[in-house]
Amino acid sequence: MAKVEKMKLGSQGLEVSRQGLGCMGMSAAYGPPKPESDMIDLIHHAIDTGITFLDTSDMYGRFTNEILLGKALKDIRNKVELATKFGADLAKFGDGKMSIRGDPAFVRDSDYNYIRSPYQFQHTSCIRLPQEGPV
Repeated sequence: MAKVEKMKLGSQGLEVSRQGLGCMGMSAAYGPPKPESDMIDLIHHAIDTGITFLDTSDMYGRFTNEILLGKALKDIRNKVELATKFGADLAKFGDGKMSIRGDPAFVRDSDYNYIRSPYQFQHTSCIRLPQEGPV
């Protein structure tokens, strides 16, 4: 089985797989949540092939995606780098509305600190930034 190549990310010496695993479709979006056992198998397969960078978010089913990753990584957490995004105010999500909030009061009063990931990124609203490289 071919292994995914690694690359340096940033200037701090962090090395991750060139390909990451975005976990959104496992518990939200793209239809109903997928069977947990299938998604755990998929995560393990990705890691076995050399993927070491996993991405989750508070938007991917409130805590459900993070709980899924916690179960999948229970004994192998040291094999991956886990990034998560925060700041989605889901209070009105059932009405099809959502806002992105990064104000200190919202972040402080939310439950984002339960994820022990050094890579936490705030969701951003539509900000136009220059593209950094090929897509």
